[in-house]
Amino acid sequence: MTGLLSSLGALSFAIWVYLVFFRGDFWRADQRLPRGLREPAVWPEVVAVVPARNEAAVVGEAIRSLLVQDYPGKFSIILVDDGSSDATAGCARASAAALGKEGLLTVIGSGALPKGWVGKVWAMEQGRLLEAKTAAKGAGYFLFTDADIAHAPDNVSALVAKAETGALDLVSLMVRLKAETFWERLLLPAFVFFFQMLYPFSWVNDPIKPMAAAAGGCMLVRRAALDRLDGLGAIRNELIDDCALARAIKANGPIWLGLTLETHSIRAYGGLSGVWHMVARTAYTELRHSPARLAGVLAGMTVTYLLPPTFVLLYGLHENAGAGAFGLAAWVLMAAAYRPSLRLYGEAAWTGFLLPFVALLYCGMTFDSARRHWHKRGGEWKGRTQGEPAKEEPGVGQG
Repeated sequence: MTGLLSSLGALSFAIWVYLVFFRGDFWRADQRLPRGLREPAVWPEVVAVVPARNEAAVVGEAIRSLLVQDYPGKFSIILVDDGSSDATAGCARASAAALGKEGLLTVIGSGALPKGWVGKVWAMEQGRLLEAKTAAKGAGYFLFTDADIAHAPDNVSALVAKAETGALDLVSLMVRLKAETFWERLLLPAFVFFFQMLYPFSWVNDPIKPMAAAAGGCMLVRRAALDRLDGLGAIRNELIDDCALARAIKANGPIWLGLTLETHSIRAYGGLSGVWHMVARTAYTELRHSPARLAGVLAGMTVTYLLPPTFVLLYGLHENAGAGAFGLAAWVLMAAAYRPSLRLYGEAAWTGFLLPFVALLYCGMTFDSARRHWHKRGGEWKGRTQGEPAKEEPGVGQG
């Protein structure tokens, strides 16, 4: 037993050495959208497509943030009301009317959901198709953004400058999530940390590496890249549509993913249940609905996050010096790696030592995601249960 505990402690420490030094420096959280890039000779037209379903509480502010963009080129907005039962469309129109910019906003209702399509992707595709039918149909880029995102006034300009300067087919931002309540402040920085660990941004941004990912709240996509895919049909049944789109686009051209503090989410998750539902909705989909992957993830999370503090806090019971030393070293590395993500949200450095507890909660969310799938309730969102996404080919998206 003594040898086993020491070996497990050494394994936990080795995992953190790998994560900190050999996983693309994901923990630095340093991939940021630069300002002040060289301006394009001609600013291309951009059309923002906003899929919205029962977003009356937030859509007004989101649309306003788009209407006041300082973008030098032609810019317009298409909001696709995806069967809302509230005043989503009216709130969007009211924002445009208050600014005297009704001409920049087009609101359409989503058509019947075709078989094999996920609701959000179908709404995005209808926005793209509407633009293609307009008289101008000259957009160089589509900005796919959620109805709960408040954009900084220069966000579209910065996104386009980045895309044009780097000849990128997709530029995506993981926006700053709204973290005000106790549970939001505890859990949401870890959500960003885990996402960066799963998809190291520096690897995503390396055109040589196959790793691909995007954050669906803010994705600027080159029109030519979508045309090569013949629209969004290629990801029509993907519940995790942002990463699926990133994989499809990166197969033909470079992409970029980064963090921002200026553009932010205005959606409040409130208590534990709100964050729990957000994660549980798609966690098992990320594991491709595989019980073996689920078991592997839970075992990996246990060794990586839970064993180090257990060996330290229960040292008086096991009195294994090796396990205690390795556990302490792993716990310190863990907290240090988590610090940059905590800094994004203004949280104290010492809270990094709470990451094992946070990881335990995320294990519960992941298992609950599988349980919901087994009970035919996977992918529930805003009163709709989405269909299963297509199975991915092995190895896709791995760095």
